[in-house]
Amino acid sequence: MSTVAVVPGSFDPVTLGHLDVIERAAAIFDEVHVVVVHNPAKQAMLPIAQRVTLIEQAVADRALPPSIIVTSWSVGLLVDYCTDVGAKVLVKGVRSQVDVAYETPMAIVNRNLAGVETVFLLPDPAHAHVSSSLVRQVSSLGGDVAPYVPRAVAEYLLSQNSD
Repeated sequence: MSTVAVVPGSFDPVTLGHLDVIERAAAIFDEVHVVVVHNPAKQAMLPIAQRVTLIEQAVADRALPPSIIVTSWSVGLLVDYCTDVGAKVLVKGVRSQVDVAYETPMAIVNRNLAGVETVFLLPDPAHAHVSSSLVRQVSSLGGDVAPYVPRAVAEYLLSQNSD
């Protein structure tokens, strides 16, 4: 029996830290669904379809396993998606105690609602300081985000800032 995991996030944009978590999850689980979710509490920079495309390009560029499926989900609870695909595990990257404090109540509710467990993965120290919001800020001010994001994202953001 294969183990299916879901790595959810807004990925606005995907960072090297996100890719690290995705790659490590793929080494642990048989199938990994990277799910771009709509977060109504956040003002998105990139449309969901563009985020999916950029993640797909980053996964391909790193030659990550074909067991990684990139998609989006915007209707209903994330655990509904998990149930639909047979996932019993959510994988979340946590950079600090603040992330743990934010993620813990959701992990408990997801377990109570659908029996879906949450696994927290600590970041590679090289990426622990990077967040999508930091990348958005640096990019919007014309800074170089190449050290923090996959090549496809850096190129896309550069093309958007040069328009």
